[in-house]
Amino acid sequence: MAELHALAATAGAEPACEVHQHRREPDAAYYVGKGKADEIAEEVRRHRADLVIVDTELSPIQQRNLQDVVDTRVIDRTQLILDIFGQRAHTREGKLQVELAQLGYLLPRLMNLYTKFERQQGGIGVRGGAGETKLETDRRKVRQRIADLEEELAEVRSQRQQQRAMRRRLPFPTASLVGYTSAGKSTLLNKLTGADVYADARLFATLDPTTRRVVLPDGWAVLVTDTVGFIRNLPHHLVAAFRATLEEVTEADFLIHVVDASHPEMEIQEEAVLEVLDELGAGSKPVVTAYNKSDLVSDQYALRARVARAHRACYVSALTAEGIPALMDCIVATLQSLLHRVSVRIPYDRSELVAQCYECGRVVRADYRDDGIHVVADVIADLAGKLEPFGNR
Repeated sequence: MAELHALAATAGAEPACEVHQHRREPDAAYYVGKGKADEIAEEVRRHRADLVIVDTELSPIQQRNLQDVVDTRVIDRTQLILDIFGQRAHTREGKLQVELAQLGYLLPRLMNLYTKFERQQGGIGVRGGAGETKLETDRRKVRQRIADLEEELAEVRSQRQQQRAMRRRLPFPTASLVGYTSAGKSTLLNKLTGADVYADARLFATLDPTTRRVVLPDGWAVLVTDTVGFIRNLPHHLVAAFRATLEEVTEADFLIHVVDASHPEMEIQEEAVLEVLDELGAGSKPVVTAYNKSDLVSDQYALRARVARAHRACYVSALTAEGIPALMDCIVATLQSLLHRVSVRIPYDRSELVAQCYECGRVVRADYRDDGIHVVADVIADLAGKLEPFGNR
């Protein structure tokens, strides 16, 4: 409920009261029981509320019936998150993705807008009222708009693939910052790169991915992309609409999972992110876990014990820069695990490949001979592919 309060506040609502109910299973008609729906209606009248937010995804019939009982607007968790995304979207790509998600959510709920005014009439020779005609017209318009948006987003997806292909020409490994919304990903990216990416404590402050170059202590470099934050029960409409953006996660060489170590529901948030990664097909990628906001953790012993148990994990404070060197060490160790040993003979007219071996790998040996530069090095997969034609035989 604390998260729902934060979502409501982010959307601009002022919560007046909470209503809870324990049931073995949701009511098919109202989600809550009829008696609880009447209780909610009484609270709405008492507080003069103009909105009811339900912390789940309601079916169209549940939303309509509950709205009839409480006599005010009812939205569910998905609609609330879509509204926040609508407020946050500023770029063309972000607006397209949000509109597609909103229309996908709206389409099966269009009936609610019409059945209150006119219901289908039965009888011979009666095809239905004007409400039904208007409903079908609007459904066609929505479906056409969805088709147009999907076509535009296909172009965006193609552009993103071209951008990734251009980045792949650079001999740098790539990483994506992932994590629960408001875990501090953008602040951490700013600390690592000295950039000025927009960062805010509000939920879903980042919608559009941003890529920056991070130089590691030993001179290596890695391209790090800040991505949209995840949340518990992330609406499937959003996952589908933001597919082009979320591909930044699936295309990365490894992930940096930023966890808010000061949050009381840290473990639940951490598990929610891992579930979304599995859904995206990125669950098997190498992961560096950064337990952020360590300066706000009261039990430092428990935090250090958790980091000690985890694989390639560290605790950091993106605000104070505490633990940044340890994070860099984890990133370097992860990169080393991704390197491939190559033994090649590079012609002198392709000597830039030798420089790339030094910049994006570990050169074990480099001999300058008459027939070329004989190099043994540990390099990233993309560079290993470039060097394959020059392999020693």
